[in-house]
Formats: sequence, C-alpha cells, structure tokens
Amino acid sequence: MNTAVIEKSFREKVCAKIRIVLEGDERFRVFTPFLFEDGDHLAIVLKKKENTWILSDEGHTYMHLTYDLDEKDFQKGTRQKIISSALSAFRVEDRDGELIARVAEDRFGDALYSFVQALLKVTDVTFLTRERVRSTFMEDFQALIEETVPDTRRTFDWHDPAHDPQASYTVDCRINGMRRPLMVFALPNDDRTRDATIALLQFEKWGMTHQSLGVFEDQEEVNRKVLARFTDVCEKQFSSLTGNRDRIMRFLRELIETGA
Repeated sequence: MNTAVIEKSFREKVCAKIRIVLEGDERFRVFTPFLFEDGDHLAIVLKKKENTWILSDEGHTYMHLTYDLDEKDFQKGTRQKIISSALSAFRVEDRDGELIARVAEDRFGDALYSFVQALLKVTDVTFLTRERVRSTFMEDFQALIEETVPDTRRTFDWHDPAHDPQASYTVDCRINGMRRPLMVFALPNDDRTRDATIALLQFEKWGMTHQSLGVFEDQEEVNRKVLARFTDVCEKQFSSLTGNRDRIMRFLRELIETGA
C-alpha cells in the first residue's frame, strides 16, 4: 500500500489539510479539519477488512450525538429519517452503530469525500431548530405508545362520535380495555395544554367515565396559569417525554396488565 498516493488522493478530492498516520497492521488514522459543533474532530479510520479497504468512524459519531441527545431519540422519528437519508445518499452502512464506507476500485479520495459528507449530514440532527425539534415530539410520543400499547387497545386522535360528531374535543390517544379508558394527551405547548384542559372539562360535563394522562414535552415551558388549570382536571402527568420515557412505559404497562 502506497500511503503517499492515498494521502494525495484524499487531499485532491477532499481538502489539502488531510493526513494519515499508521496505527497498526493495515490500519490508519485519518485526520481531517472537519469538526462537530463542540469543536471535536470527526473520527475516521482507514482499515482493511476481508481484503477490502474501508473507512470507519468506529461508532464515534453516534456516541458523540449522545452528548446532546438520548440514543433513543435519534433512532426514530424525524431524526432517524435525517440519518437514514444521509447514509443512503452517500452509500454509508450502519453496522450496529459503526458507520462504514467501502473503498471501491482504489478510489480512496472519492470514498473519503462521501464518508465525510455523510458524517456531517448525520450530525445535522443536533442543529434542528427548536420548531423542528418540536415536530419530533409528536412522532416520539406516538412511537412510545405504539411500542408499549397493543394496537387493539389504542386509538390515536380519538373523539366521542356520540357526543362529538364534529371532533371538537379530541384525545391524542385513547387506551381501552380497562375499567376506565385512559385519555392520553401529548402536550408540546400552551395551546395544546389549553385544548386538553377544555376536552377534559367537557368529558366531565358529559359524565364520561375515564382517567387521564398528560405527557409534556417540557412542562417548565408551559405558562403557570395554563398548567394550573390543566392540573385541576388531569389525574396523572409526566413533566417530559425524554426524561420519563421508561416511567411512562412502566405506568402504561401496569395499567394494561391490571386493567385498572
């Protein structure tokens, strides 16, 4: 292997500030100027595996994302779509968290260019605007319910057809099969919290037998008066989805199993 030729190919196709350093038998560390948001460099290794040269991040990229995100958060919803799209576009494989790209026909420079682009696109999930992140909250909420509650026991966007044919008072998910069906509300902001409060008050007015659960994206961001009114009518709350994922799942499973 002519390391000078490979390094030259890397520099011509990607940028001049690239160097490679031997780390072991047919294994090289690839140093580039490309950074994560916090200033750490992308981790890239060139190594030979089964007679094929590959570029690998050796799991470093996903590990770095967990500094800002829960691992489960970028394995589903909008974040997962961004990552999958990036890997597919640049022909990078995800092998149990290790991102790799094969070097085809000794085109080392082309392979490194695509690999760097893929890694940078993957890290874009940390640059989502607050509004974009909020869009994942509803997806994350639905994914949690689908993972925890059998499909025969749940109805998303439920309304009472008898009392409310126009669907003016909707519930994000109604879970049935219990003594009192559970009305679950996903609450990303003040408006959704107000709507949930109004719906619960209306259910009381109709004399509807039910129990209620509110799951906030971040309860601390909800107006105190809005939160106080919701608290008056909702039986159980979780202050955030991300920080309480396991507790929420455990709570729902216990209700389903006991039929309470």
